[in-house]
Amino acid sequence: MDLGIAGRTAICAGASRGMGKASALALAREGVNIVLSARGEERLRAAAGEIAAATGVTVTPVVADHSTVEGRAALQAACPAPDMLVITCSPPGVTNDFRDIAVADWQASLDTSFLAPVELMRLFIDGMVDRGFGRIVNIATVAAKFPSVPRLLSGPSRSALHNYAVAVSKVVAKDNVIVNTLLPGMFLTENLIATLEAQAKAKGVPYDEERDKYVGRFRVPAAKFGAPEDVGALAAMLCSRYASYVVGQSLVIDGGLINGLF
Repeated sequence: MDLGIAGRTAICAGASRGMGKASALALAREGVNIVLSARGEERLRAAAGEIAAATGVTVTPVVADHSTVEGRAALQAACPAPDMLVITCSPPGVTNDFRDIAVADWQASLDTSFLAPVELMRLFIDGMVDRGFGRIVNIATVAAKFPSVPRLLSGPSRSALHNYAVAVSKVVAKDNVIVNTLLPGMFLTENLIATLEAQAKAKGVPYDEERDKYVGRFRVPAAKFGAPEDVGALAAMLCSRYASYVVGQSLVIDGGLINGLF
């Protein structure tokens, strides 16, 4: 399916691996030129080279931490007028006890998961309005909608982000600037694979056994982890010409884990 966005340009922030990288690749396959950012230069350049080789589009790597003013300025300098903005970040660690969360932990979470996306949106959204086209997709977490203690450093800040994104989406939708949020659940990213491999090695069991046991423990109806490529494809669809009537939505992608009507 042709999504009608070939030749446009997307900033994919925090996207050298996982769901961010998958989103960049999905957009690149649609003929979108990519400005790819992350903090780690080696992995970033490797990802950029891989996407460019697979798709033939222009992929510009920008070493930047978009939770900082300097990082956001570097992205703006590299791409002043993007058509699309896909934002993600590495998730914070798991919380075992809510009492252990310090003020500094909350501030770090807010800086990365709330203030950084908000400021990136603020930098680019007026230009999108002026040009009459824009697509913004925040890749957040299902914990934004369904709270849990282990994800306290991730969920509340992303709930705030979605609140902001919905409010803004109502203002700019008339200008064909569309803002939405994806809320993924348990996905088999590089970080999770490394964790499961280490656990399997420590227990002396095969990786597949440890992976399947983990899925079974959480009773995921789909009986598997999600694939980052699934999130990437959905992000690309929300960036397409056909997404102009999907405004301010939060789409849960969790294999049916969470019980809820809406």
